[in-house]
Amino acid sequence: MRRIGVAAIVLAVCTACGAGPSDRPDIAVVEHGGGSASTSDSAAPVPQLQTPVRDLGWTDCKDATLGALGLGPGPDGLSFECAYFTAPVDSTGSVTGALEVGAARARLAQTPPDAAPLVVTSGSDVTSTTTLAALATGPSSDLLERQPLIAVDRRGLGASTPIDCGPTVDRLGLDDLAQFTPGAQPGVDAVAALSRDVTVACTDSLQPHELAFDTAHAADDLEQLRKLWQVDGLGLLGTGNGAAVALAYAAKYPTRVGRLVLDSPAATTADAATAAEQRVQGQEAALADFSRRCAALNCSLGPDPTAAIVALRDRAAAGDLGTVSASALLDAVSSFLGSPRGDQVGRVRELSDVLAAAGRGDVAPLKGLVSETQAAVDTDGQFVARCSDGQQWPGPGRAKELQQSWATRYPVFGADAAVGLMRCSAWPTMSPPPLPSTVPVPVLVLSGAADPVVGNAGVATVTGTLTSAHTTWSNLMWAGYGHPVTTHSDCARRSLVRYLESAALPPNGGACPA
Repeated sequence: MRRIGVAAIVLAVCTACGAGPSDRPDIAVVEHGGGSASTSDSAAPVPQLQTPVRDLGWTDCKDATLGALGLGPGPDGLSFECAYFTAPVDSTGSVTGALEVGAARARLAQTPPDAAPLVVTSGSDVTSTTTLAALATGPSSDLLERQPLIAVDRRGLGASTPIDCGPTVDRLGLDDLAQFTPGAQPGVDAVAALSRDVTVACTDSLQPHELAFDTAHAADDLEQLRKLWQVDGLGLLGTGNGAAVALAYAAKYPTRVGRLVLDSPAATTADAATAAEQRVQGQEAALADFSRRCAALNCSLGPDPTAAIVALRDRAAAGDLGTVSASALLDAVSSFLGSPRGDQVGRVRELSDVLAAAGRGDVAPLKGLVSETQAAVDTDGQFVARCSDGQQWPGPGRAKELQQSWATRYPVFGADAAVGLMRCSAWPTMSPPPLPSTVPVPVLVLSGAADPVVGNAGVATVTGTLTSAHTTWSNLMWAGYGHPVTTHSDCARRSLVRYLESAALPPNGGACPA
């Protein structure tokens, strides 16, 4: 990997990706207070999305991208192409320079050639190209029948100009929460010390651009794409952290929003500890759901999969799984449960078999899964982006308090998550992500009951933000586990298609079955 440079030319392929759809009908649930049950009423005509006047230089990258992600070829006639465009490091001109932003396009042979694209962003959770690949090859590929989907990788990630902070050993120490760091006693203080070292290395490497990797700058990259396309507005599907990018776009460029879908958004106004706790709640819920399904399938983890995973975590902490740390094990499990891939039954057995093999002493499959996870969710670019986005990182004393209380409240992931708060503790304080004061179109919000990437406790802050912006919105809840909702729920996708066609919202408070 190379360090970020001015106008460097990079075209890379991302890695990663798991969980499944539902074919059952919608379940109507009435939510009292807030939102809108409107399906077509709006204060003003909803703008029509436009086909790009000037497009990017797309080239085929289907085999390379889907192969690297371990995905099949997808439906017949699937076209998967990659491109890049140049964006200024800072749109205000206060910092000079440019970087490259990677993009990917998926469409089918029957996709209307004059259909306006829908822009997909996953922010810093995984590369947007990874989410698009899962959308294009799974049950959600039917979305491509009406319009192409365009993924825009967040700056510093995937096909965008990558970030290389230099000291790989220190970054691995952060990933492992200092478990294998020579001379360090694993825990809050050791991770805080590593955070200082990695932060210094990253900010020195990125100067004078070190503060240009937050959601506000990611939103500017979307605006640069709109300008290149020469269209009046964008249709945006933001998943997870990408929902924060989409909201930041709506805040900075409200008149340029043609559609806005917030799929599995995190809280808009939460300090780092609160956001981490919400994520842990989602992880625990997703693991419980996985364990029930795994046991029902007589999977290889036995009758109590959660207990088997906890036993593996404890063995990793004791050094009994070779180079696999307890933190790396938990990250791999959480990432697997939160993968956008839609083949849920097969993925349940796949994770079970990898973990069961490690329990029997065959650690090779687990090491492979850990390596895939680190490449997908633990890059230098994601470290910089997540640290830039976080607010009010706690100090060591508070993290130690949380370590004790979360270990009891969230017995699988809690203690590890509290120590993990120290990863960004030395990062410079950044301004909070901008929030819209107005959104000219209705907004569709999708959320999952057991989301291991962001949890679901932050949805109320998102809908509250939309209400404060005097915006019509509707929240649709999916009862399953996984992330994001769009790749897993047929029911939610039907509402999404209706919304994209006419900006019609489903009744607020509706629910889709697992």
